[in-house]
Amino acid sequence: MRRLLVLLATSALVVAPAASAKSDDYAARVARVLRATPLIDGHNDWPEALREREGEARWTTNLNDLSGRPERYNTDIARLRKGMVGGQFWSVWVSADLPGKEQVEQTLEQIDLVKSIVARYPQVFALARTADDVVRAHASGRIASMIGVEGGGQIDGNLSVLRSYAALGAGYLTLTHSRTIEWADSATDDPKHKGMTDFGRKVVLELNRLGVLVDLSHVSETTMRDALAVTKAPVIFSHSSARALDDHPRNVSDAVLKLVRDNGGVVMVNYAPPYVSDAYRHWSADSAAEKTRLNAPPFGGLDIGQPDKAAADYAAWLKANPAPRVTLAQVADHIEHIAKVAGVDHVGLGSDFDGVGDTLPDGLQDVATYPDLLAELMRRGWSDGDVAKLAGGNVLRVMRAAEQVKARMAAVGTK
Repeated sequence: MRRLLVLLATSALVVAPAASAKSDDYAARVARVLRATPLIDGHNDWPEALREREGEARWTTNLNDLSGRPERYNTDIARLRKGMVGGQFWSVWVSADLPGKEQVEQTLEQIDLVKSIVARYPQVFALARTADDVVRAHASGRIASMIGVEGGGQIDGNLSVLRSYAALGAGYLTLTHSRTIEWADSATDDPKHKGMTDFGRKVVLELNRLGVLVDLSHVSETTMRDALAVTKAPVIFSHSSARALDDHPRNVSDAVLKLVRDNGGVVMVNYAPPYVSDAYRHWSADSAAEKTRLNAPPFGGLDIGQPDKAAADYAAWLKANPAPRVTLAQVADHIEHIAKVAGVDHVGLGSDFDGVGDTLPDGLQDVATYPDLLAELMRRGWSDGDVAKLAGGNVLRVMRAAEQVKARMAAVGTK
């Protein structure tokens, strides 16, 4: 650990290279950074993608190379290695539309799947719950595997369920997903609580007591503010971007970024095009509206009852209105904006791979591409030390801080 701290401290002094530096110089610098600091992604939906696409075969599918499969995957072991991934929060998402008890049951199955993957490939993955676990796994050449429960509805309004998830290794809880729940408002649903209820505040404090990170991706801005006001530990946004660049309610405003800075938390930038490009966000809404205009059973539409004609007319609309291009450089813009407003100590990576379909920014199609994004930031003048913070150093700091809060709360509880 002492060697890691020394490397991080000294690398921060590296002077940005001249613009004429060759691409292989950046590749060498990225490799050097990622040997010393684990690259940690805050959000990958691979377990759910395997469940959805493989069914019962998910327990036995060969995960070494899925690149040639007809079902498009962003993740497999070969590409994780190529991307020099050192740590991953695997999302154990289930649909927010399910009844609460079904959400709990399916969450347990998803946690079991993550543990099964680690057990099947012990030379590749290692379960991790603490920052030290992550560092040890990385030092052994394995990918530290953490678990993120992506939706407060998945605890079914029961703190005992939350405690059970923590005992099974959950590293964070996203307070809501796409739906407003009984105790917190979502960013993408009608608000009911003007933020969080008293029970929601109890959830946040229980997460602090358990050492489980509070994840504010997907929640409304008022929920973000309420959680930041009550939490005793730094928070994360496991997969969110900057609202100043793309005015999506899933993203984080500059005002909240400053609160995250004061809290000591980290915003992990999402690659999903609707959260990266404001032009794409508008196009996506127009595309959905056109589908409804053509065919909206049972209420009607221009092509109602004529699915072939609706498909043909929609294809013609797409030809006349192609999706705006979204690029790696735009993702880098979000990273830089968050670093500018909140500080370089408060930004990370949260790709949302295997959770956003086939549409990803050019240059960021799968888990092999992390080094390309880090190299882009180096080309923009980022030092090795700051790239190390982005890649994983900031998340490790937040994890350690949460562990310290857990220890303090335990000590107070014993008096």
